[in-house]
Amino acid sequence: MIYIIMGVSGCGKSALGAILSEKDRLPWLFRLHEVIERERRSCSDALVACSALKRLYRQILLHGSKALDSSSGPDGDVLPPTRPDVCFLFLHGDYDLIQQRMAARRGHYMKADLLRSQFDALEPPSEEENALPLDVSRSMTDMATEVLEHSVRPDLPYLANVVE
Repeated sequence: MIYIIMGVSGCGKSALGAILSEKDRLPWLFRLHEVIERERRSCSDALVACSALKRLYRQILLHGSKALDSSSGPDGDVLPPTRPDVCFLFLHGDYDLIQQRMAARRGHYMKADLLRSQFDALEPPSEEENALPLDVSRSMTDMATEVLEHSVRPDLPYLANVVE
């Protein structure tokens, strides 16, 4: 089932989505994995937004329920930490900067006082995971430019053609 949460700005779309995903984290991650796999199989490009704070969550996004089976594949093989055509764009930054940005937002479901628990839960991607770290103190334009430059580098095929 695909749910499209709709309504005018400020009616609570993000808040409802957040509550539903928190109450249903594993099935939600499995559903996102299915979307990712569908797009990979069709050789399509896609952008998926998910906090993916923990390594296990990122592994579920990449490998689905196999990630829960002692990190091994169907033949007992260890699951790879990445897929060659999937890249995590890891937006990171200073707690105070992000907290100030959150406090300045109006009408968003995530309250600034909940940020500390997210920082505490965060397991930053390791070097073996396919992640491009992006410092959020930079402008959105600068970060987007870095992603676009990263996507066309021949030595980094996993992000090729993400944005044309």
